[in-house]
Amino acid sequence: MQDYFVDLHIHLGRTASGKPVKITASNKLTLEAVLEEAQIRKGLDMVGVIDCQVPEVLIGLRNGLASGELTELTGGGVRFGDITLILGAEIEIHDENCQGLIHALCYMKTVEKMVEFSNWLSKRMKNVTLSTQRVYENAVEIQHMVDSLGGLFIPAHIFTPFKSLYGKGVRRSLTEVFEPELIDAVELGLSADTSMASGLSELDRYVFLSNSDAHSVGKIAREYQKVRMKEPNFEELRLALRELDGRRVIANYGLSPKLGKYYTTVCEKCFSQRMGLADACTGCEHSKFVKGVSDRIAELADGSESGRSRPPYIHQVPLDFIPGLGPKTLEKLRGDFGTEMGILHEANYEELVEVVGEKVASLIVAARSGKLVFKAGGGGRFGRISDE
Repeated sequence: MQDYFVDLHIHLGRTASGKPVKITASNKLTLEAVLEEAQIRKGLDMVGVIDCQVPEVLIGLRNGLASGELTELTGGGVRFGDITLILGAEIEIHDENCQGLIHALCYMKTVEKMVEFSNWLSKRMKNVTLSTQRVYENAVEIQHMVDSLGGLFIPAHIFTPFKSLYGKGVRRSLTEVFEPELIDAVELGLSADTSMASGLSELDRYVFLSNSDAHSVGKIAREYQKVRMKEPNFEELRLALRELDGRRVIANYGLSPKLGKYYTTVCEKCFSQRMGLADACTGCEHSKFVKGVSDRIAELADGSESGRSRPPYIHQVPLDFIPGLGPKTLEKLRGDFGTEMGILHEANYEELVEVVGEKVASLIVAARSGKLVFKAGGGGRFGRISDE
């Protein structure tokens, strides 16, 4: 068994020919750029790209396999150099039971299985060439289709206020929408961690995932997990999500939830934090608020004590959140320590001081030990490291 760094939620901004995929993602975020960044600069071992249902992306994958640039693994997944690509599709679900939009991640073992899924989606989706499009089909039927293709089904960023399983205030249980047995894991999102999500007893049966939801190259691996597997392939990942035969997630790495964009409830107009149960913002008297993940989980928590043992959730501050650590300084760090995994996990204080000086080195080390103070994010704005 070995331990592998894994980020399973990365978008594409453009196809190889320059056509848009995820409208809100960077134009530089091509499949080639994702694989290069994740392998060479981030130090990941496995990535899930969740726009692989796009026909042009599939054509590129088929061509790569034919030329020998890519190799399809016996256990599933596509090998490129030293990194494994897991083929995924993020979809938007809205049926009569949803009472609001829900995003879900669907992963397939092989290119041809993803081709089948793409063809199925194209008959239920207005534009299969774009990311995260609405699927006009019952949620449970989608789950059964994924299962019939041997895929994995994972609700995405389950607590965010918009387009998530628990985000809509009227929905209190996953059983209102999904078939629980056909959920393979749940993704927490940037504004939640294990201690928060453990308040919901219906989630006890599922592994928690922490993924980046990257919309730009630099955001890859801002959240990820360390997964113990025999090899980095699809079937080993499936075993890890089921915690079978020694395979499992052994650590989640993610933002302190306060750094997430939706941690606290704020006024949707001026972003002032809501105080208590006030009906109007004390700053601008606006009456509408964006409910924070922390408040939503408090509403949903059922008070049951879970007996389940969870891996540690290690709060981590991505390097681009560190004050004084710009692109040039980051390149210097990469030059000395190879990858961001090396900077975040291996470089000691004395080594960091030699490259970036005491102030930045102290912030990186303080971030590792959870000693930084944050100003909480909300309403779509990230939190930040407090300078007080």
